Amino acid sequence: MATPVRRAHKVVLVLVLFGLSFIFVRPLHYEWSQTEMRAWLYTSQALGIRDPEDLYIAVWLTIELIVAVLAYGVIMRLWQHYRTK
Repeated sequence: MATPVRRAHKVVLVLVLFGLSFIFVRPLHYEWSQTEMRAWLYTSQALGIRDPEDLYIAVWLTIELIVAVLAYGVIMRLWQHYRTK
């Protein structure tokens, strides 16, 4: 069982990875083309969300969280592999 210090380190690692993914995992541009705007608008209306930017933000935060969790998993597996050698 992990001690509270180890748990705290793991939480800090996930938060740091989320911060890094927030910085580096982003779309290349922030302005939408007409087709992108139409797609976000139709999708948000289909989901019952009034503002398409709310959906956009939720989607990108979810993607960034997934990237952070995947990076955390890779780091933990590499650390376990390193410790067994």
